[in-house]
Parts: sequence; structure tokens; C-alpha cells
Amino acid sequence: MTELPDGWTTRRPSLDDVPAILTLVHASDVAAMGEPDFTAEEVREALTAPNTDMNRDCWLALDPAGQIVGWTYPHNTTGGERDFIEVYVWPGRGEPAQRPLLELMLARVAERATGFGYDPMTVRAGAIATETAWIVTLTGAGFTFVKQHARMSIALDDSVQRVPEPPAGVAVRPVRADDDAELRRFHATIEEAFADTDHRATDYETWRGQVAAESTVAYDEWFVGEVDGQWAGVLQSSDVGAEDNAGWVKFLAVLGPYRRRGVGEALLRRAFATYAAKGRTEAGLGVDLANPTKAARLYHAVGMRPMYQAEIYQRTVAAA
Repeated sequence: MTELPDGWTTRRPSLDDVPAILTLVHASDVAAMGEPDFTAEEVREALTAPNTDMNRDCWLALDPAGQIVGWTYPHNTTGGERDFIEVYVWPGRGEPAQRPLLELMLARVAERATGFGYDPMTVRAGAIATETAWIVTLTGAGFTFVKQHARMSIALDDSVQRVPEPPAGVAVRPVRADDDAELRRFHATIEEAFADTDHRATDYETWRGQVAAESTVAYDEWFVGEVDGQWAGVLQSSDVGAEDNAGWVKFLAVLGPYRRRGVGEALLRRAFATYAAKGRTEAGLGVDLANPTKAARLYHAVGMRPMYQAEIYQRTVAAA
């Protein structure tokens, strides 16, 4: 086990640490990408997400002055056989904590694997291309490159509120959030549309639990797309960017028979218009660049541009 330098310590985080953790993450984001890409709400969600116990699964690293210079946590809301782990360190100050935090997390993943009932457990981590020290640390710990993931965004102005007429036969409407049967169909559409991707499937109850765990849910930002009156696709928004006055598309799912008919674009433009009407200044989403539907082409077509591309690395960990 790699030791921390003399005078450095680790401890478990608490929700009282959210502001300090956010400062750390913003410093890391600015160094890697030139701008911050995290909110206080996302820190709170990371610490309290399903299958994450901050008292067992998370650590902070502190320098001799007692300042938080590192943070690590796992993400696995479905309880599936794959953990995604994050390790943040303060640029220029926290690097000595990087490998020790990673090793602590990998040892914890081995214990989590036993608890989840998987052996081995798959572990993934992401890195921006500029984070060369982190990439060296990952590859030195047995991780190998898998694929790329992009964060895309678009500036929202008054023009996006003028939603263009969708193609003939295509219609978009808000989801009926008080209709359990409709929400079940909404969830099933996401699972079916992403079945041929790297998406981690969830059952309906787990999905509803994830939605309920969000601090706020704006169902007026959730939409159903139809073609000639037939259910064709859905768009699920999230309020994770609200603190930064941004809208966030969590899922855009179009069923196979209705792809390339303008459904995805119509759903996106309706969501952008709704965000803008609320005064949001930006909209964002994440896209798997290995997605066989080539979704990134659609996002470029509607005016979105990549903020950054992350490289995804992977290894397996034997159960403890």
C-alpha cells in the first residue's frame, strides 16, 4: 500500500464538507478543462447516491495544514457488477494523495464486490487527456483504455424558444408524471433504446428510486416523442445543473424503428426551449462516443459542442 507523506491524513467526508470538496473539484476541473464542471448538488448526490455510504466508501485526503486536497468515491446506483470510481486531487498540491486514494478505493471495491455478490468486479475510471499523471497512475494500477465519453453543451438564448416545426407526423408532449403506467413505459423505452450500448440496465423500481433521490424533479422537462400517434422516444431531464443555471439531458432515447425520422431532434429542441423559458443559459448532456447509434452526430447537428472528451479506463478486481 502506498503511504501518504508525513503529516498527511485521510478521513471520511460528511455533508458539512460539501463546500470544501466543491472547491477542490473546481480546481481540478479548471486545471484539466479550463472551467469548472461540477455543482454542490452533484457533490451531495455523489456522497449520498444509492449503494454509496460515505462512512464506508469515501475518503478525503488532508495535507499537513488540514486542508482537503483529495477526494475519492464510487458510483454504482444500480448495484451492478461495475463500479465507476473518481479520485480528485488539488492540482500542484494533492498529487501525493492520488495513488493512496486509488489504492484505498480499489481495496474497498473488493469488499463491495463481496457485498454485491460479484467476483470479479469491473472497475472504471475516467481521465481527461491533459491529466497525464492520473493516466499514468491508472495504467500503473492495471487499468486499460476502453473508450471515450464526451460532455457536450449549447448556449441557450431567445432563439431556442422558437421551436421549429418537427417533421411531418412527429409530435412531442410532456410526460404524464402522475400516470404510473406511462412512467413504466417511459422507463422501458430508455432500457430498450440503450439495450445495444454500454448502458447499465435498471429495473423500474430502482429507476424510480434514483429519480426520487434527486433533490428536485421538474417533470415539465420530461418529454415523449410520437410518430403518427405511436410512442417513439423519450427525453428525461435532471436538475443537477440548476445551480449553474443550466438544463441537463439525462437520457435521450429513441426506439429503433423510429430513428433518423427527426424524433431525437424534436425532443432536444423542445427541452432546450423549456430550459430557456425558465431562464437557463446553457444545456448539457453526456454522450458515449462508442454508442452504435452515433448520437454525437445529432448533438452536433442541433448546435451542441464538446466541452471535453474523457478517456474511460477499466480493470477487474477480485472479491475480498
